Amino acid sequence: MKRMGMIFRAKANKALDRAEDPRETLDYSYQKQLELLQKVRRGVADVATSRKRLELQLNQLQSQSGKLEDQGRKALALGREDLAREALSRRAALQQQVTDLETQHATLQGEEEKLTLAAQRLQAKVDAFRTKKETIKATYTAAQAQTRIGEAFSGISEEMGDVGLAIQRAEDKTAQLQARAGAIDELLASGALDDQSGMHKDDIQAELDRLSGGTDVELELQRMKAELAGGSTSDRQAIEGGQEEGQASSQSQQQPQDTPRFDKQ
Repeated sequence: MKRMGMIFRAKANKALDRAEDPRETLDYSYQKQLELLQKVRRGVADVATSRKRLELQLNQLQSQSGKLEDQGRKALALGREDLAREALSRRAALQQQVTDLETQHATLQGEEEKLTLAAQRLQAKVDAFRTKKETIKATYTAAQAQTRIGEAFSGISEEMGDVGLAIQRAEDKTAQLQARAGAIDELLASGALDDQSGMHKDDIQAELDRLSGGTDVELELQRMKAELAGGSTSDRQAIEGGQEEGQASSQSQQQPQDTPRFDKQ
């Protein structure tokens, strides 16, 4: 079980490494820091709100304390010492509340100052992290692009590897077809294979066609010279006779000679 667990963790770690993108991780960390900064700012706002409420309560208590002091003086001036004593007693109780609220106000003010300073420091840290994040992302993107270009030039990338294999297979198949075509031509020329189309000629017929073609060209050339030079009719007839003799010679070469017969006496 321990071995299976280790193998599973190793496979999972490898899969996570392939799926992990440092740029996405940096963006996620930056988002978390922004959320934390927002929470700190809300905390500062809450502390400031509480401090403001204490200030309002202090103002109200101080106003009531001043009012009770005036009432005590008026009662004492009218000879109502009992009313003056009651007013002063209430004022003393309010004064104790004022003292407690002032203590709480000082505490909240100190907390507000601490949170404000922490928010400022966190803001500076977040700004620095954002700058570093963008720098790292740009460097990573450039390195990734450079690596892909290098792999493409060297042919070790997956895409270029597939293209290289396709080109190699095409070249091998082309070379195979060329070799097969050449071998078939050689076999047809040597007579090892029969030409089913009837277009192929043997070597004797090819040589006869070549000789006949050469004779026809020479005769045509002589006739053109004779026409250009304005030759006589006899020359033309001689040329025509030569043409007939050439054709007869060609036919005699193509047809086998008759075997002489010997009569028995």
